[in-house]
Amino acid sequence: MTGLSTLPATLYARMYFIRRFEETLLDLFAQGKLVGTTHTYIGQEANAVGIVDHLEPERDVVFSNHRCHGHYLAFTDDAFGLLSEVMGKATGTCGGKGGSQHLCRGNFYSNGVLGSIVPVATGIALAEKKKGTGAVSTVFLGDGTLGEGVTYESLNMASLWQLPVLFVVENNHYAQSTPIELELAGSIAARGSAFGVEVAELDTTDVAEVHETAGWAVARIRETGEPFFLVLHTYRFSPHSKGDDNRDPGEIEKRRERDPLQIAGDRLGPAEREGIEQAAEQRLAETVAAADEAPAAEAA
Repeated sequence: MTGLSTLPATLYARMYFIRRFEETLLDLFAQGKLVGTTHTYIGQEANAVGIVDHLEPERDVVFSNHRCHGHYLAFTDDAFGLLSEVMGKATGTCGGKGGSQHLCRGNFYSNGVLGSIVPVATGIALAEKKKGTGAVSTVFLGDGTLGEGVTYESLNMASLWQLPVLFVVENNHYAQSTPIELELAGSIAARGSAFGVEVAELDTTDVAEVHETAGWAVARIRETGEPFFLVLHTYRFSPHSKGDDNRDPGEIEKRRERDPLQIAGDRLGPAEREGIEQAAEQRLAETVAAADEAPAAEAA
């Protein structure tokens, strides 16, 4: 975990890089250098960064979904592998054949099939418990995944068997293009407590608040070996995928008043913030150039 003296700068640097990475992907799509689609994490950066800082990449395991780039970068810091993968290059995380949604590196796994990764994360938690590693299995899911029955089967087993799994629900208020009011009944937090799982719920875009609560949640899992259900009410500034937004522009602008980068950046001095941003821009430019020159993946 990052030391307290450098925490504000470190969290901001990670969030800023994720934001600019995702914006760069959209620019590359517009230039015709990328094909297919992608689901960006713009606006939700505080969640991944605030949580993953408490995890140990050599021991803990992270599972993600179709909107996985922020989680991947926060956990692995592998920008070249991710960009190469999205560009279909042999140097990609999965040799250029997994694409934007299906990533596997070390203890990180993502899958674009809604809800499919939740039981896998629960099963890994069972395996780690039996092996006595002390590892925490963390799974990121969206509010749309709460419509999948396998989510509740996983919560049931995690509670029944007392498994060290952190369920993180990132409620960005839309299941693709459907507002949450039209697709989800009842309380999200109650879905965890109904199974006897400890719950924490935050409505914030402040990475410091996410970091504090996540630290408590992860520490509790390590101490007790029991599951935890963390609900984060958040918002994505970008469309569901790269070009299908039907939301009210006024709603998006209102939400931008709570931009997590602005909140985190305001804690830094101007010179420190500028230095972080310049370093990120240089790294990103070098990453794009290297990925662009990398060889294409071989045909299957």
